[in-house]
Amino acid sequence: MNLTDWIVILAVALMTIAFFCMRAPTAWSLENRMRRLTGTRLLAQAAIALWSALLLLQRGVFSPDDIAGQRPAPHVVLACALMLAVAACYWSVRGARLLKPRQLFATPGR
Repeated sequence: MNLTDWIVILAVALMTIAFFCMRAPTAWSLENRMRRLTGTRLLAQAAIALWSALLLLQRGVFSPDDIAGQRPAPHVVLACALMLAVAACYWSVRGARLLKPRQLFATPGR
């Protein structure tokens, strides 16, 4: 895939996140709007990190041509992609947790 295809995929993912997460009623409090904004930001960070990890894998391991005239070691590329994927998982869990509405009354022991 060309780099242009990768950029289009990233743009579509970010627009989808923005469309589904940024809709907030105007009657919400400032705290709820800030939670929603922070959750959206974390999901966007997760999408960018996962996109970067996949691009790194495709360009570093599975591409027959070299990156800037050099061929990186596969274990270095895999380690970097794994770190990006772990960060993406963490950010997506935290962002999804912030997007959920807060509970008013929590039952203890559950």
